[in-house]
Amino acid sequence: MKINEVEALVGITKKNIRFYEEKGLLSPSRNSENGYRDYGEAEVEALRRIKLMRKLGVPIEEIRRMQEGTQTVGDGMRRHLVTLERERKNLEESVRLCELLKERTEPLGELDAQSVLAEMEKLEQSGTTFQNKQKLDVRIRYVAPIVVSVVMVALMAAITGVMLWGFYTDPEAAPPLAIVVVVVAMPLLGIAGILLALFQRIAEIGKGEIDDARKY
Repeated sequence: MKINEVEALVGITKKNIRFYEEKGLLSPSRNSENGYRDYGEAEVEALRRIKLMRKLGVPIEEIRRMQEGTQTVGDGMRRHLVTLERERKNLEESVRLCELLKERTEPLGELDAQSVLAEMEKLEQSGTTFQNKQKLDVRIRYVAPIVVSVVMVALMAAITGVMLWGFYTDPEAAPPLAIVVVVVAMPLLGIAGILLALFQRIAEIGKGEIDDARKY
């Protein structure tokens, strides 16, 4: 089977299928004629098991141990239940604090946040972990490499333009054509390298499992 067929059959995106392959959870054979991945029933069943575990929130490493046989499904579930119990406790503390804050009538600008944060810090010292929504949207990770690449490409293009302008406005004073070609080619190669690095960086950022159980 091709990856499109597996995606439709199991309900896991191509991106996640490739992600699991990169993590070593899946090893499809290669078609000797065209080199494409060839998925069989064993891979389909493996993906169904991975999908089940991931929908339950089981970490990749735990799935790997169960696949390798170093621990049974029961062992993995017992370890995962410890994590779920800890998360449930964290959630219960968050709910309790939200219930207390629900009764507050003042606007946010008048809220004594320090007292609430102090209570949260005490809970954190005892092992509670609260959600942190301060993380920036993943799209921001694309901004820096794109901006830097645009600036560098614009600079290289400007240098190339100046060189060509000088050659055409005063061809008699210009160096031999071969030297001009070499000099102009250097920033053009630089532009190509920058764009290649940008595409590689975007691909690197884009790698990873889609964090949506409906798309596993």
